[in-house]
Amino acid sequence: MGSQEALQQELVQNDAEYRDLYEKHQELKRQLQGLYQKSILSEEDELEVKRIKHEKLRLKDQMSYIARSHAPTAATA
Repeated sequence: MGSQEALQQELVQNDAEYRDLYEKHQELKRQLQGLYQKSILSEEDELEVKRIKHEKLRLKDQMSYIARSHAPTAATA
């Protein structure tokens, strides 16, 4: 397991805010997978895909911010 994955696992286990963001991100990922199972996406489905992707990116940015604040810096490593 790489250091990024180890940090992610540690944060999921020990940081409630990160865990909440991670769980929401995973739920959106499942929703996207469900939409992509359709053979044809309606216009509404396409808008939903865009909305989900935007929200996933927002959550990922928040998770990255938290991870950076917990990651050891080069000066302390």
